[in-house]
This record gives sequence, structure tokens and C-alpha cells, in this order.
Amino acid sequence: MVGVLADAAIYEYTGGEPPSFEQLRHRYAAQAVGHSADGSQRWFNWIVKLRDSEAPIGFVQATVEQSGPGLVAEIAWVISPLHRGNGIASEATNVMTTWLRSKGVTSFVAHVHPAHYASIGVARNQGLHQTPLAKNGEIRWES
Repeated sequence: MVGVLADAAIYEYTGGEPPSFEQLRHRYAAQAVGHSADGSQRWFNWIVKLRDSEAPIGFVQATVEQSGPGLVAEIAWVISPLHRGNGIASEATNVMTTWLRSKGVTSFVAHVHPAHYASIGVARNQGLHQTPLAKNGEIRWES
């Protein structure tokens, strides 16, 4: 994933910079625990691969927690700019949300930069709708 995440274009709307191998190793080790220290959140992360070559091209992830009577998942997706525009982010996110629903998640939230039209399309394809709420310059979308 270091090579996939090395493309600076990935961070155009989200900020940040490409991680080093060591930073990514540390991040993945923390995520592999699967939950927050207090147990209030569960973390799910999947690497998205091309069907024909199995080459990694991005990831989808969800942070799941109790919200009132139901489970809510904050979701995110990142696909290499070399593979955008083919519906891969929507397909991978749909597979993830379908699996999460089967595990009892009842609602979804995503934060999308208002100028990131491709990600707005992914959010819409998941049945999310834009809200008037914003966080760190990103608009909250929810189901």
C-alpha cells in the first residue's frame, strides 16, 4: 500500500501526505487491533484489489459505534487516482456497507470535501444524503 498511497493527488481534498513504510506499518498495527482502547468503537479496514491482477489500488474502512438504539458506521474510501472513474470506489464501498448491514449497522456517515465530485458520487451511490453539517471543511453525508 505504500506505493498506492504515495500519490500526492490522493491528499488533494483530505490533506496529509504520503506515509512512509514505517508510518503505514504503525498505522496498520493499530488498526489491526480492531477496536478503540475503551471498546466503544470497532474498526474495519479492507484493501481494495484489482480482480485480474490482485494488485492493491486503495482501501475502504469503517468505524462502527453505538448511537442511540442502533449501530452507526462512519465510512471512508480511497482509490488510487490511476483507477478512478471506473466505479471501483462505489463497488468496494457497497460491498463493505452490505457486509456492515449484515452485522447490524443501521446507518452510515461519511465526510466528503465539497469539491471532491467523485467522492460525492460515491456517497450518493451508497444512498447517503448531504447534510448542512461540516467538519474540517468536509460536508457530512448520512443515511
